[in-house]
Amino acid sequence: MDCDNKYDSSDSMIIGTRLRLLPYYHYYLTIILTLLCTCVSAQNVLKLSLVNQESKAPLAAVEVFAEETGQVYESNRKGTLSISSESPTLTLTILAIGFNSRQEVVSLNAPIVEQTIFLRPLQQDLTAVTVIAETEKRAAMTRLRAVEGTAIYAGKKTEVVRLEALTANKATNLARQIYGQVSGLNIYESDDAGLQLSIGGRGLDPNRSASFNTRQNGYDISADVLGYPESYYSPPAEALTEVQVVRGAASLQYGTQFGGLVNFIFREPDPRKKLSFTSRQTIGSNALFTSFNSLSGTVGKVGYYGYFNYKRGDGFRPNSGFNSRNAYLHLDYEVAENSRISLEYTYLDYLAQQAGGLTDAQFYTDPRQSNRTRNWFEVDWQLFNLRWEHRLSDRTNISLNIFGLDAARRAVGFRTNRVSQVDDLSAPRDLIVGEFNNWGAEGRVLHRYQIGERNAVFLLGAKYYKADNTAFQGPGTNGADADFSLAGREFPNYPNQSSFIFPNRNLALFGEHIFYLNDKLSFTPGARFEYIRTESSGTFRRIDFDLAGNPIRDEELPDNRTFERNIFLLGLGLSYRSSEQLEFFANISQNYRSVTFNDIRTVNPSFSVDPDIRDENGYTADAGLRGTLGQVSYTANLFGLRYNDRLGEVLIPEVSIRADGTEVRTGRIIRQRGNIGAAFIYGLESLLEWKALDNKTAGGRPYTLSLFANTSITRSTYTSSEIAGVEGNEVEFIPLLNLKTGLRFGYGNLLGSLQYSYLSEQFTDASNAPQDRADNQSGIVGSIPAYGIMDLSLSYRWKKLSLETGITNLLDEVYFTRRATGYPGPGIIPSAPRALYLTVGVAL
Repeated sequence: MDCDNKYDSSDSMIIGTRLRLLPYYHYYLTIILTLLCTCVSAQNVLKLSLVNQESKAPLAAVEVFAEETGQVYESNRKGTLSISSESPTLTLTILAIGFNSRQEVVSLNAPIVEQTIFLRPLQQDLTAVTVIAETEKRAAMTRLRAVEGTAIYAGKKTEVVRLEALTANKATNLARQIYGQVSGLNIYESDDAGLQLSIGGRGLDPNRSASFNTRQNGYDISADVLGYPESYYSPPAEALTEVQVVRGAASLQYGTQFGGLVNFIFREPDPRKKLSFTSRQTIGSNALFTSFNSLSGTVGKVGYYGYFNYKRGDGFRPNSGFNSRNAYLHLDYEVAENSRISLEYTYLDYLAQQAGGLTDAQFYTDPRQSNRTRNWFEVDWQLFNLRWEHRLSDRTNISLNIFGLDAARRAVGFRTNRVSQVDDLSAPRDLIVGEFNNWGAEGRVLHRYQIGERNAVFLLGAKYYKADNTAFQGPGTNGADADFSLAGREFPNYPNQSSFIFPNRNLALFGEHIFYLNDKLSFTPGARFEYIRTESSGTFRRIDFDLAGNPIRDEELPDNRTFERNIFLLGLGLSYRSSEQLEFFANISQNYRSVTFNDIRTVNPSFSVDPDIRDENGYTADAGLRGTLGQVSYTANLFGLRYNDRLGEVLIPEVSIRADGTEVRTGRIIRQRGNIGAAFIYGLESLLEWKALDNKTAGGRPYTLSLFANTSITRSTYTSSEIAGVEGNEVEFIPLLNLKTGLRFGYGNLLGSLQYSYLSEQFTDASNAPQDRADNQSGIVGSIPAYGIMDLSLSYRWKKLSLETGITNLLDEVYFTRRATGYPGPGIIPSAPRALYLTVGVAL
């Protein structure tokens, strides 16, 4: 992007504002921008050209930091950028990977000053350690500062995973390695290929990351942000430059969710080549094979980046093979020096056989066993996005995303709440089909201006979202193949049948503003208004059976509902930068999460849903400090979350119907999902990283060693509940201790990492049911025991070739992270044992 201005939170000259406007509000945008531009005072302009000293070719994507403005500028594809300033001089720091950095002081002695700066390339064959060092140096200038593009992050807890700086198992998206330095994440490890990302934190259900607003390149990728916010698609780590994680205070800009934001940032077109090619081929345990191939480049004003990713494997359990194909294409066109249009398309389809869940007794007898041979899961995902980015001036940026989703998920299988029960091969399988068709538009404007002698930044934005989704449940075939068709009239008494449509509408208006009280202190108030209309229209079939299994009542019932809400959320962030090495931050923000109709109407033999289920609300707060002390960098913060009407699960006795219509308990226990009560969660999160070594040998070979400790200590309690036996209990999905620690090292072209992850025991329901290892019935009841896993990764680079290898779960820990109440269970879903992988890559 041409001259995308970025601001460092350490400078009081930073100002940022976002405005998201619907396309048909363009006349409001024109009026606002006309008013804003009147406050821009006369300035001198530096037109800078960046050139390769050896080839004399223009250099794109060079970052230039201007000390007087506190901004970072980036050269466009012609190697040029412009800087406006009222200062008579500009002190510039110039950074480009593969080139020597330099500083320049330029005098603005005329209204327009033109200057060319030549950068000298570093040695052509850089060692892996040098490349990582250059990447980290550059990334320190492009982290989530107070203002990024058309977004404000001042006073918020933000974490950025830089993929280039990681030595990890990227081929399988190994989440515990990739997110090893993101504090407090609880991760479901349900497959061994990284087909889905399931993360939670601070008591949020990790299932398909449904408590986060998940985006790629700034636009939504989940099934339905309101009605079904689950992410069945996860981008491959090999295609990403970074992953941005913003905690609960992101609710004002990205949605109302308690979790906050997870934003996957893809690689962009190579600005310095017409064609570059990358290929990575991986083999691993359990017949794993992945192939990642990408093309990138810039031709004139057009840039392109695309990849194709193929994965297959047999899984570490019987009946758990998978096959996945994922493709992505990005095209952008530089309309003018300050304007760019981009188009993105993402395609994913995968088919996975599901080995089913286990009881506790089965798991501890043999965690690799499976008694489900007919369970299958399929996903088709197509994402579209059109983005326009425009810089009206050095003070004003605008952006507009128009995005859409055309997707489906299908599941078929035998899933009784008697997990140990042998599958009746003549019986029908449960079939669930969901189709998701939605589109939306999000516009933002960010403007920098002055209040007296102080700079200020504000962001305004708007988002419109429309979803028309369908859900169907009924009898599937009694075959063993991946057949997702309806069985028809073969099984007239099949109990789990429903058909619904879910038309959802959402309009959101939001804004944030940074006020700088002095050179060190700023505060950022914000607000978000949401209009939400969720509808459910359809029928479900109710069939009651007596204890002998005979149907005694069979009726089809309509269920049409319309919920309208008007929600207003407020938030405030504070930042105090006492020095360049130390910043204090704090924030508080309201949150809201709507009930999903799809969850309500899906019939599940392992759990029921309270018919009076309702939305939850509350707030999140953080207060902490971050900085550096010598070779040690650190972040530490306290946090608190308040949930009202928290959604969760409790254990209740199952009830059946006698022939005379009376109810009787079967003696089995099932889960019920509903509003458990009010809960409070609080804790301490910290990340320490010590760069112990960073030097060169006498022969000039670089070496490095760093150690890190990512620690989260969390306590929780249900403060009130109308359900007996819940008040005073701990909140589910919260280990007291969540620790990830390790070291990263490098010598010349050899890089490596060793990481250890430990989570203490955690409950899976509000009843705080303990684990029963002798349980031979359900597998869905009980806690998750503590576990610890160690992972080793190594990589070696020689010219254009790279070799990566490693051992995951090095100590071969037998553990599980999930008790599934539906697919892919029900029951305990074992996590992967020790496995090896080998990746061969080439970059041309």
